[in-house]
Amino acid sequence: MHSQLITFVLTASVFVTGCAATIDQNGLEQRTSQAIGRSVGQFTITDRTEDTGGRVNYTARTRDGATYSCYLYGATGLQKAMSFGQTPHSDAICTVMVDGQGRAGKPAAATADQPSRNAGKACNALQRAANRC
Repeated sequence: MHSQLITFVLTASVFVTGCAATIDQNGLEQRTSQAIGRSVGQFTITDRTEDTGGRVNYTARTRDGATYSCYLYGATGLQKAMSFGQTPHSDAICTVMVDGQGRAGKPAAATADQPSRNAGKACNALQRAANRC
């Protein structure tokens, strides 16, 4: 009876640890950089949590005050073992967060300096929200 309990506990712990994402900080920063259009080092990653199945939730804050809520799916230890290390991590998905007054974070410098693509044309709400007019 005692050996069965030990076997069960060891098996359960292998499956639980196999469900955690295996992405490291560098990989997280690279994917976030692509998602928010900022170079690595221009933002910090905080509030990192991991859900079962490899989902990693976190917040990215830029030096100029913009805040992004992000997530990605990282390959779990079990997935990597079953695919001989060939399961990739997903890209980061980030959404700019608004402040208490309903204003979005500051736009990236690259988009702030670009002239409007829709100058002189009628804009819809989606284009205005994306600073495209």
